[in-house]
Amino acid sequence: MLRFHVGGKVVEDVDLLRKRHWPWRLDVWPFAILYTIWLVTVVPSIDISDAIIVFGGLVVLHILVWLFTAWSVEFRCFVQYSKVNSIQQADACKITPAKFSGSKEIVPLHFRKLLVGSSSSDVEEIYFDFRKQCFIYSKEKETFFKLSYPSKESFGYYHKSTGHGSEAKVVAATEKWGRNVFEYPQPTFQKLMKENCMEPFFVFQVFCVGLWCLDEYWYYSLFTLFMLFMFESTMAKSRLKTLTELRRVRVDNQTIMVHRCGKWVKLSGTELLPGDVVSIGRSSGQNGEDKTVPADMLILAGSAIVNEAILTGESTPQWKVSIMGRGNEEKLSVKRDKNHVLFGGTKILQHTPDKTVHLKTPDGGCLAVVLRTGFETSQGKLMRTILFSTERVTANSWESGLFILFLVIFAVIAAGYVLKKGLEDPTRSKYKLFLSCSLIITSVIPPELPMELSIAVNTSLIALARRGIFCTEPFRIPFAGKVDICCFDKTGTLTSDDMEFRGVTGLTDAADLESDMSKVPARTVEILASCHALVFVDNKLVGDPLEKAALKGIDWSYKSDEKAVPKKGSGQAVQIVKRHHFASYLKRMSVVVRVQEEFLAFVKGAPETIQERLVDLPPSYVETYKKYTRQGSRVLALAFKSLPEMTVSEARNMDRDVVESGLTFAGFAVFNCPIRADSATVLSELKGSSHDLAMITGDQALTACHVAGQVHIISKPTLILGPARNSEGYEWISPDETEIIRYSAKEVEALSETHDLCIGGDCFEMLQQTSAVLQVIPFVKVFARVAPEQKELILTTFKTVGRMTLMCGDGTNDVGALKQAHVGVALLNAMPPTQTGGSSSEASKDETSKSVKSKKPKPATETTKALSLNGEGPSKGRSASKSESTSHSAANRHLTAAEMQRQKLKKLMDELNEEGDGRAVPIVKLGDASMASPFTAKHASVAPTTDIIRQGRSTLVTTLQMFKILGLNCLATAYVLSVMYLDGVKLGDVQATISGVFTAAFFLFISHARPLPTLSAARPHPHVFCSYVLLSLLGQFALHLFFLISSVKEAEKYMPDECIEPDSDFHPNLVNTVSYMVNMMIQVATFAVNYMGHPFNQSIPENKPFFYALFGAVGFFTVITSDLFRDLNDWLKLVPMPVGLRNKLLIWAFLMFLGCYSWERLLRWVFPGRIPAWKKRQRMAAANLEKKLL
Repeated sequence: MLRFHVGGKVVEDVDLLRKRHWPWRLDVWPFAILYTIWLVTVVPSIDISDAIIVFGGLVVLHILVWLFTAWSVEFRCFVQYSKVNSIQQADACKITPAKFSGSKEIVPLHFRKLLVGSSSSDVEEIYFDFRKQCFIYSKEKETFFKLSYPSKESFGYYHKSTGHGSEAKVVAATEKWGRNVFEYPQPTFQKLMKENCMEPFFVFQVFCVGLWCLDEYWYYSLFTLFMLFMFESTMAKSRLKTLTELRRVRVDNQTIMVHRCGKWVKLSGTELLPGDVVSIGRSSGQNGEDKTVPADMLILAGSAIVNEAILTGESTPQWKVSIMGRGNEEKLSVKRDKNHVLFGGTKILQHTPDKTVHLKTPDGGCLAVVLRTGFETSQGKLMRTILFSTERVTANSWESGLFILFLVIFAVIAAGYVLKKGLEDPTRSKYKLFLSCSLIITSVIPPELPMELSIAVNTSLIALARRGIFCTEPFRIPFAGKVDICCFDKTGTLTSDDMEFRGVTGLTDAADLESDMSKVPARTVEILASCHALVFVDNKLVGDPLEKAALKGIDWSYKSDEKAVPKKGSGQAVQIVKRHHFASYLKRMSVVVRVQEEFLAFVKGAPETIQERLVDLPPSYVETYKKYTRQGSRVLALAFKSLPEMTVSEARNMDRDVVESGLTFAGFAVFNCPIRADSATVLSELKGSSHDLAMITGDQALTACHVAGQVHIISKPTLILGPARNSEGYEWISPDETEIIRYSAKEVEALSETHDLCIGGDCFEMLQQTSAVLQVIPFVKVFARVAPEQKELILTTFKTVGRMTLMCGDGTNDVGALKQAHVGVALLNAMPPTQTGGSSSEASKDETSKSVKSKKPKPATETTKALSLNGEGPSKGRSASKSESTSHSAANRHLTAAEMQRQKLKKLMDELNEEGDGRAVPIVKLGDASMASPFTAKHASVAPTTDIIRQGRSTLVTTLQMFKILGLNCLATAYVLSVMYLDGVKLGDVQATISGVFTAAFFLFISHARPLPTLSAARPHPHVFCSYVLLSLLGQFALHLFFLISSVKEAEKYMPDECIEPDSDFHPNLVNTVSYMVNMMIQVATFAVNYMGHPFNQSIPENKPFFYALFGAVGFFTVITSDLFRDLNDWLKLVPMPVGLRNKLLIWAFLMFLGCYSWERLLRWVFPGRIPAWKKRQRMAAANLEKKLL
């Protein structure tokens, strides 16, 4: 088979295949032969009933083979496709996606002829589409590549672009990239239902129901079938709802001026192609709704202010500038140069065209070139994530498979026993014997397993959505229960966005802080007033909170004509001529300004970057800025230089490097960055619940260490890694520089026992060069001055050494790290969480119901409606409902009792209606999900991390207890069916149904257990397979078995030796009555004993529905055992019991429950959940790496 290794983010490998003609498929011709043999040889030689059994077996086998082609991609390849030797023979390919990107798929391989230029020669292109991305075969490299878009070219290339020059080029581009639309087929309810009904579990359940019908359990079978179909149809319905919701997101069909074939033409946004040069600006539809940008584009001239809330959740509008002044050879990187790129789906709030450029825009928009269209845009990427990660969620699928295998082994033993015994008796019907054997084996696999697992995860999703936390990848919820290290970003996550400007320092030799601005040199004040990226949108000043704080602190005002003027006093007005925006890889920003007639360059940035660019360095420079960073302040260095006389256009075109070199120092601006009110309490709760904490920030090491100390990340003496001062190599230095230790990678682990370690981004290069990443990073608590790519590296390293990671940051610069973590939580700066549980979801519910009701198609993306400009859609509703509730309580004092009752009832009904859709997963809308990460929290606080971990632990514990309960129930059932069957004892139809109803109800109530409000230090067991679970199962099963056997033996004493016909219809008798009752008692005891309450979930008395159901069940069985209502027992086909036997049963049941309970408690005490032993993994990984290098 031809296999190509792609190794991308989406596709790992591609195998080429060719479809077989249908007669030659392996699910056709072998069966044709088998059916012929059956007709020719089997039918004449044995009697017809046995021949039909054989035929039935063949049909079941054929159906199974056919179903397996739907379930297993590998099997489908084997049956329906043949291997090929050259790519020309292939017509399909099997795609193996990258890790965590879903399951394998088979997609068709396409061949198309491309016209190249003016020559008539065609080039053949071979490609396939996978999840809305196109991959093309490259003959040179002999592998498939993602269809490339012009988004990584040099700036010179973009400067020269004038759009597609001829019709032929437009046609070629359309053929290559297609239209700029989000097209995906709208699946019908029938199609989704068919998909769900083809699931292995579903087929298996229908098969079981068929078997039960053959054995005359009509009620029971129909009850189970009804439950299955109800469940599957609600699943299909909720999925359909999500997909319909997503289909409403489309590229705005606004008309845009596009430069094609040398002239400006009007085109719809859906007709745009990569490489088109367009004029883009703020445009609004008829109803004043702002139109969104139709594709990702790079600004060539002009500037714009954009609201990117729909992609990043960042409510501060972003300033986008043109690529003027960038070096022609530099290559564009969309990640790094995002301040030049307009992303599809975002809204332009205002734009300023550039009149001086060679290609003038006819409608006064900004000149831009289209980079990516359709599903390749940033919005398209987010759509793909939401679309293709809506797969069914189970908590741990391979474990559930293994667990079932473990149970099947028991069942096969039981069935084998029945078969052996049954065949010894020649009078028994073979058909009934095979039927009972298959019933025993199928009884082991509980039909409700997949339902229970999905319900457990969905309950968590709904609970999180109520708290304003949205999740696009539900399979990550159980991961949250296993997390053992939580990483936090500092700025805007642990600390609040509201900066306080403290003053200026470093101008005199005394390192005192000057907060009286009249005593500060005019130049320094001018730099603070003008070196920023603040901007007016609709007459409101928006931008970075730090820059706003500085402007407020010096008491200047900034006007919309880019002029800064002092509010009082006699300072000069400063006119901004050109801005060079802040870039995280440069760690500085600069402006060219004009004060009166003189041009100046003003620069501000990180002290260590500005240090290298100063003409003369003040002696106390380093000392001063370190003094303030140690106190946790944010320090920026300010500098300036005078520029020679020149024209404004020359000043605008000055090279950035020239502007930012040869500077004169103008002081340090010191800002206080208050820590959020709840950061310290949340982090100490996380630390107390056995999690390790780490901080990953772009800020300075000393500041970071100070903040880390305040929020409990650091508790031991701190050491910071840096280049050695007087010699080669590196050394650890304490913040106050009293303790210095030589750095050696081998000693890091020992050092981390006594100290908390901090490393800066500048040390990463050294670690990578000396391959010491695995030896150092896992032991570090604080990472400072880290670039976004390095954040990713830190998290991949943690994952390599076997840690379960949680990363909490904001959605803008932590994207890579949030994606890498097992649990990424992006915080959107909206409201802090309110305590009213339901109100937030009610607010957003109203939103959805409104938008669904409006029948006429709305032009703009409806989903953004919920997100008002500042990304606070639902939360406004939240605060409103909070104020309402306070006024209610005042009014309540004057209500009569009857009215109070009525209000309570109404509230209950509302809650029920709200939960009516309880089984359906909450829909994640585009405004709710951030591109950045699987979890998005609409809170300006780190509290959601504890919510997510609580729900994760709860889900984990719930699934674990479900496995145990199902295991015990199935083992008991297998025993009852096998041994009792041989004695001719059967269950009645009504009996089976009632036991089914009880189990279903119990499971439903168990999965609704709420997590406790505080995290416990104990951890849940991460795996189903561990000594605790297996010992618990075997111990309890032994007790159950003992109880069953002794009860039945006891009952037989009272029974006359009447001969029971093994294959006759069901007749009530004493042994049947006793075995049914005992079986039901065992079931109830299993639920009560294995329910995991504290320290993760509510205890049984707190979980009211479950408590009442248990209570009811115990009452019910006491009633039927004590024979109080004869009619009820007759309906259940239970015969009266002798008094002695009755009392014995009740006492034994109580003793059995006590025994199981004590055993379970003992095991929980002996095997508590522990933090995974990752240090062993770390040593192994480091050793393996060393071997590789040698």
